[in-house]
Amino acid sequence: MIHLVIGGARSGKSRYGEALARQYTALGFDACYVATAQALDAEMACRIRLHQDGRAKDDIDWQLVEEPLALTAQLKRLAKPGRVILVDCLTLWLTNQLLAGSPADEPAATESDFASNIATSSKDDALAHWHQAKAELVGALNALEGAVILISNEVGSGIVPMGELSRQFVDEAGWLNQAVAAAADNVTLVVAGLPLVLKSS
Repeated sequence: MIHLVIGGARSGKSRYGEALARQYTALGFDACYVATAQALDAEMACRIRLHQDGRAKDDIDWQLVEEPLALTAQLKRLAKPGRVILVDCLTLWLTNQLLAGSPADEPAATESDFASNIATSSKDDALAHWHQAKAELVGALNALEGAVILISNEVGSGIVPMGELSRQFVDEAGWLNQAVAAAADNVTLVVAGLPLVLKSS
């Protein structure tokens, strides 16, 4: 069973995903939390700590797996009957994939510099790699055993971003959400903490 939960920033999507997982643990499932975030700066490290603190106070005995890139391989390894997996989140996984080809030891000074740096063959390589990774994930979803809850950001409801990299991210996130939603059994949009069912099996 695949359940996609989408929503904007601070919409309550992660909390709702955890509530879904709790329904499974009440039935005797074990729970696995797959975190895709990387603490590459102080602000992201703080966000990660907030999520960790929330889980520490939870009544779910989470098995934590941190996986910024090889998400499909991890899901294939972890999925089994009697287990619920919560992936938080697909859009950070997308970000990691798009930036994986950039030189980590020499970050660009500005977004426009970064956009210029990737507007070369390496950009084409990164996109080709991303499209392959996305296809592998979507193709694997329906074969996964147990329950998988995928959290993702809805980023297409605002204004069109100015920067090339930002526009590329919004486009790829929208296409990723569409592809996963088509393969999912259930899709829920969370707005202001309220779940709106978009698709139900």
